[in-house]
Amino acid sequence: MSSGKKMWSAALLATAVLAVTAACGSGSGGGESADGKVKLRFSYWGSDARQKMTEEAIKKFEAKNPNIDVEGEFSDWASYYETLSTKVAGSDAPDVISLEIRGLREYADRGTLADLSSKVNTADIDAKVLATGAIDGKQFAIPTGVNAFSLIVNPALVKQAKAEMPDDTKWTWQDYIDLSAKITEGSGGKIIGTQLSWNPAYLQIYAAQKGEEFYQGNKLGLSPQTIKDWWKIMQDLIATKGAPEAAKSSEIGATSIDQSLLGTNTGAMGMWWSNQLGAATKASGQELELLRMPKLEGAPTGGMFLQPAMFYAASSKSEHPEEAAKFIDFMINDPEAGEIILSDRGLPASSKVLAAVKDKLPEADQKTLAFLDEAKGELTDPPAAPPKGASAMEDILTRYSEEVMFGRMTPDDAAQKFITEANASIAG
Repeated sequence: MSSGKKMWSAALLATAVLAVTAACGSGSGGGESADGKVKLRFSYWGSDARQKMTEEAIKKFEAKNPNIDVEGEFSDWASYYETLSTKVAGSDAPDVISLEIRGLREYADRGTLADLSSKVNTADIDAKVLATGAIDGKQFAIPTGVNAFSLIVNPALVKQAKAEMPDDTKWTWQDYIDLSAKITEGSGGKIIGTQLSWNPAYLQIYAAQKGEEFYQGNKLGLSPQTIKDWWKIMQDLIATKGAPEAAKSSEIGATSIDQSLLGTNTGAMGMWWSNQLGAATKASGQELELLRMPKLEGAPTGGMFLQPAMFYAASSKSEHPEEAAKFIDFMINDPEAGEIILSDRGLPASSKVLAAVKDKLPEADQKTLAFLDEAKGELTDPPAAPPKGASAMEDILTRYSEEVMFGRMTPDDAAQKFITEANASIAG
């Protein structure tokens, strides 16, 4: 998913006043229902399908816990963080909160989240994955499931363009550029080889291949040369017609996966998180495959990594902390919840839940599971929660990337200005 500038700017403005308003009011959460039951509020974002399955899971939890009512506070992605930050700033935080890794530290460092250590069973979650939800020794969030930033391809369109599928255990960035150009040329321009991506995970993977970290504490660990080399890949894709020209790339980049080149069968490849394979498959109506990201020739690592699709956290001001933890435990560890949610929030983080639902996963998710199993020996450790301000990184990176692609800024100038602005955003 792409962040929206309006969404994140509003979220940051709201959280900026959190320290002033946090002492106001008498706590947050659902309190009690008219019939004396404990009432929990649970905030989350997503599609209509996610809302439907979440409501089904809530009903299952309520049936097992008749003294607890759970009220789902659902919104679309574009308005989620704006709404959440406004509630938090007004001391009206939901009892249970869904978060991404890039927003985790911003909420944890402001005292918004409760420490869930020993309150939720995490015995069946990989320790390295679990650690992504911990900050300064406190487990502020529990990962729902995992995915990896990957390349998704439509083999039928590759074949139709008289090109061949790559060996993704060996291919390089130049191979990727060449294949993209060949697909466009071989189809007479009816199918575009790939589409550009400004996702920070893409740059993080590329930087790792050069031995660099995206973040080093509260500053970037990226060199200007690495950023310029990364942009050069995109410039070459445009120049060889392996990707659309800058204006079209910018337009497509702002759309959802179902409106992407891959989703509309007008492009053969694109980069997304692995748990989006199902959405891309549904949109295209085609059999799609996951591929490893290309590598720099001679790179010691491919740079790919597992990352939680999202987290569940609890409000530090909830009037019912035990019940909030109990609901999170149910959503993470109960096989019946897992059978309802399946891979909607990533492949289940709990190994027991994953084993229970494995055979019930849709075909696309079976492919995702097989892909991650095959590549797991190559994946680096999941990164820790990024610094405060990282939630704005995708917008900043997109803006400077587009300046370079449109030729409005030189790569040298853009790289320096990107680093300066990004460091200011995450300085803390």
